[in-house]
Amino acid sequence: MEDFTQLNWLAIGLGVIVAFILGWLWYSPILFGEKWASGSGVRLDKSHKMPAMAMLAQLLALFCLSLVIGITAEVEALITAVLVILCCAFFAASAGGFSQKSSYAIWVDVGYRIAAGSVMIVFQGIL
Repeated sequence: MEDFTQLNWLAIGLGVIVAFILGWLWYSPILFGEKWASGSGVRLDKSHKMPAMAMLAQLLALFCLSLVIGITAEVEALITAVLVILCCAFFAASAGGFSQKSSYAIWVDVGYRIAAGSVMIVFQGIL
């Protein structure tokens, strides 16, 4: 598939935006942030600026994932989308293990990848 005009760009864009907002909530003290930060060696205090490079990389990764999910929706290959999401989640688990994060922090990272991908699939299904 090389004709991207048939893709559901609204679902792709909303998937990126909502998954990014979900990440902000997911890693905030409201949900898993404090224990994740402790297990990741990250400080969550107001004196630290948001890491701009990490935020940009997150947006780019979410866009790529949403685009892949949009392509798989167009060609009706849901299992491919699920496998891509699981691949992203397992890479996060691997990276977390190599960087010696706690098990809790690793599972928070894995859970976010799966949740973000699921949000993107839902938007493809309802829009």
